[in-house]
Amino acid sequence: MIEPSQPSRRQRMLVLAICCMSLLIVSLDNTVLNVALPSMRRELDASVAGLQWTIDAYTLVLASLLMLAGSTADRIGRRKVFVAGLLAFTAGSLLCSLAPSLDWLIVFRMVQAIGGAMLNPVAMSIITNTFTDPAERARAIGVWGAVGGISMAAGPLIGGVLVDSVGWRSIFLINLPIGLAALALTLRHIPESRAARPRRPDPVGQVLVIALLGSLTYGIIEAPAAGWRSPLILGCAVVAVASFAGLLVYERRREEPLIDLRFFRSAPFSGSTVIAISAFAGLAGFLFLNTLYLQDVRGLSALHAGLYMLPMAALTVLFAPLAGRLVGTRGPRICLLIAGVAMAASGLLFALFEAETSNPLLFTGYVLFGLGFGMVNAPITNTAVSGMPRSQAGVAAAIASTSRQTGGTLGVAVIGSVLAAGLANGSDFSGAAQPAWWIITLCGLAVLVVGAVTSGGWARATAERTARSLEDPVSPSAAAGSPRA
Repeated sequence: MIEPSQPSRRQRMLVLAICCMSLLIVSLDNTVLNVALPSMRRELDASVAGLQWTIDAYTLVLASLLMLAGSTADRIGRRKVFVAGLLAFTAGSLLCSLAPSLDWLIVFRMVQAIGGAMLNPVAMSIITNTFTDPAERARAIGVWGAVGGISMAAGPLIGGVLVDSVGWRSIFLINLPIGLAALALTLRHIPESRAARPRRPDPVGQVLVIALLGSLTYGIIEAPAAGWRSPLILGCAVVAVASFAGLLVYERRREEPLIDLRFFRSAPFSGSTVIAISAFAGLAGFLFLNTLYLQDVRGLSALHAGLYMLPMAALTVLFAPLAGRLVGTRGPRICLLIAGVAMAASGLLFALFEAETSNPLLFTGYVLFGLGFGMVNAPITNTAVSGMPRSQAGVAAAIASTSRQTGGTLGVAVIGSVLAAGLANGSDFSGAAQPAWWIITLCGLAVLVVGAVTSGGWARATAERTARSLEDPVSPSAAAGSPRA
């Protein structure tokens, strides 16, 4: 085990800044792409499904590998994995800017995602092990969550400026100076650290995770073209169900599983997982629909579309830091309730009143969604790692990050497929998008209800019991009375 000496406050702040730089490029990269989709479709002759894959190829690989990256970093060294992630992500960004076709762009997006998978959970683990005081750690995680929320919400505006001034390829080139600067600072200022009892690799569990997410995403995206009852889509459904069942059975029998199911005995941890999936599915769907509507239906340029969505980014920028401070002083409950109400109300404006057709309602919807999303990211992040043993911080943070990326993947897959099916049936954009807006409304309601249930006294008690069980050296298989793998 490598445990660095206690760093000074200046060193801790520098470590936080470096980790936030890595989060910035990983989070910004996906939302900045949304505003470039119409330009990419024209230049690369892409379908709606092709546009979905430019986003989901990234989030799918990211979600599939995050837990592997977190546990690997705990085992071989967090700094090593973090440096490798920065190198891979920066190289992937350069390749994306040079992609000659849609197929190559999707492949290079997957290279980016391999690097991104080594950044977010490892950075969170570094933060958790650097900030040992609980209150200071909560504030640091609040800053981390704020940076993630701000970068994701500001993506459309930044993307609009870059696409209109330089071209869509520039949205990938912007990652190069940030990635190289973060790499240089990491090599100079971040010490190496490892977990006291790192987990052994779990290749079967990793394959099951990839099979589950891959088959589920592929089936949803391709269903409108292939047909929901086609052998291909039914086969994807069978693989997804079998993979999920296999994970539940196999991981319980592992002495050191990829996903420690004991984590989910904590109501706050389970709640943060569901909330992350719901919130990021809502965000991904929200950006996907609005970007296409503003440019393809209203005929706005990429820059003007980004400016239209500025109220959402501004509210996220305003409330994300406030959410971090509230979580540090009052806990996650207030933030989650506000987030759920605001996101659900925004979805209702579009679902019931076709807010996209009226500028006052449109901007009101953007303000509400920006407020809600600004309040949700910090409590998700803090709840996921609070109370977990420091030795398992990488795995806990990876599960939280996986939930976000899974939500984003499913959001684009489901919303895009619903929209494509409606357009194929002859509906105009507003009519085709209405069922999608109801889905986004339900995502907001899920944040509200699950946040209320999993942030009270009973939920905190389950978290304390879970933390004690995770510190117990008895393996999950022994605790469950099952034989070891």
